Amino acid sequence: MSKKAGDIMDDIENPEAPMPPPRTGFVGGREVREARRERGVRIEAIGRLAQFLRDVRAEMKRVSWPSAKEVKNTTIITLIAVIFFAVYLFLVDRVWTFLLTRLGELLNWITGA
Repeated sequence: MSKKAGDIMDDIENPEAPMPPPRTGFVGGREVREARRERGVRIEAIGRLAQFLRDVRAEMKRVSWPSAKEVKNTTIITLIAVIFFAVYLFLVDRVWTFLLTRLGELLNWITGA
């Protein structure tokens, strides 16, 4: 929808020529899609994807990977922590269950229900 230099000069030379309607903020529709195809958006997208993959590969080379010994040690620490907290939560659950059961029995005895 752009004007060529000759059209602009014609508008300057002929001020009575009707002005095109002002553009709104909405840009879309068939004309825009066709213009994007003409510019090669699909080719640009493939180029951007290829650049992204090159960047990912370069970034993965910079990652400091842990050694097998470090992985083994952290895995053991994680398993010990999981087992500890599982046992702890099991015991807390049992204590609360016991206390609430006894409290319920006491209340039933007091109220005579």
